[in-house]
Amino acid sequence: MENSSKWNTCTYETPIGSVLLSSDGSFLTSLRYLVPAGFTVTNVADAVTDHAARQLDEYFAGKREVFDVPIRPIGTDFQRLVWDMLLTIPYGQTRSYKQVAQMAGNANASRAVGLANNRNPISIIIPCHRVVGSNGALVGYAGGLGVKQGLLDLENGSLLLGL
Repeated sequence: MENSSKWNTCTYETPIGSVLLSSDGSFLTSLRYLVPAGFTVTNVADAVTDHAARQLDEYFAGKREVFDVPIRPIGTDFQRLVWDMLLTIPYGQTRSYKQVAQMAGNANASRAVGLANNRNPISIIIPCHRVVGSNGALVGYAGGLGVKQGLLDLENGSLLLGL
């Protein structure tokens, strides 16, 4: 992630660890786990990152199921299509990679869906944690499988974070 004058980037502490929130001033463009080694954060928050932080607080307190932060994820056409499909997965539910591929119009694109999930620039808000293996097993997550399980548990009411 580039840290230049066109991005407002700040760290935000969540119950699952530090994340970087980035905005172009109008849209949230990134929510990434952990601050990379050697990355200097100037912590320039703006109205968009502040709005995202408030909604994340509500989400972790179990009081928000849908985000309305304006987002602009940067990716290929296929990646953006997959991310749009992820936004349709209801809170507390999961879909398999194959189901998401079918939703995106190509039942044979499970691996491509996995790659798009891996490149999701706005984790949690674009809920890639709701995508699981065809057998229901947790598979891959940028924040780690423990975080993925924690987010799913939070959404199923068996774990309340941030209280």
